[in-house]
Amino acid sequence: MVTPAVSIRVLIVDDHALVRTGLRLLLDREDDITVVGEAGDADDGVRAARLEKPDVVLLDVVMPGRTGIDVCQEAIAASKGKVLMLSMQDDPSYVREAFAAGASGYM
Repeated sequence: MVTPAVSIRVLIVDDHALVRTGLRLLLDREDDITVVGEAGDADDGVRAARLEKPDVVLLDVVMPGRTGIDVCQEAIAASKGKVLMLSMQDDPSYVREAFAAGASGYM
């Protein structure tokens, strides 16, 4: 496997370890993506974003304590990148709130 000259640096923030592991396994298969870290809650995610400066933060919407929507702006500022919200929530209000908070996408 050849490592490309430019790799998208990704931080995964989700309170479910199984989800983080699955996402990491999927992303690690891509030559142009590097997972630079994981966090199990929103506050740890912001701290990891400050440390790693990822290009993309995959941020769960619903987590114990502060939600992904609560910390979206902090994650954007800390990472100097993009935030993609991850959720099983299909309620349109979550989508609106995520974009209002600055998310670049909602999956």
